[in-house]
Amino acid sequence: MKGDKEITRALNKVLGQSLIAINQYFLHARIARHWGLESLNDSLYKQSIAEMKWSDELIARILLLDGLPNLQELGKVLVGEDVPEIIDCNLRLEKQKFDIITDAITLCESKRDYVSRQLLVTLKDGNEEYQDWLETQQDLIKDIGVENYIQSQMDDDKAP
Repeated sequence: MKGDKEITRALNKVLGQSLIAINQYFLHARIARHWGLESLNDSLYKQSIAEMKWSDELIARILLLDGLPNLQELGKVLVGEDVPEIIDCNLRLEKQKFDIITDAITLCESKRDYVSRQLLVTLKDGNEEYQDWLETQQDLIKDIGVENYIQSQMDDDKAP
């Protein structure tokens, strides 16, 4: 099925953001695990896997539209050096992704590609949920202090 080239470009732009997110969230998860923050590791790892699944759906859609998924033009991975910075880096990426996804949704509406639009709305919903979770973590750090937050992210039940 021959798709619109503008829509393919927009889907590839969203895909690029999702690929950055996979790497960034996976790295942050493993940093958290290295620091002994198993709960934070689990949350970040879970989000990395969600991004991978969304990327898979984007790739399938781009291929269906006779486009070529672009897996080469990756942007910068933001790496946090402490827990608050990890959360901040992920939040910045989510806000950036939100704008790109929203622009792509608007394009799909104008081109009447409602299937691509629905896929993007699903991604936007997941983006908003994760953004809300990150903002909640920032609020917790502010309310209880970074030391107490870090302690809350340790899981004593897991053996190495």
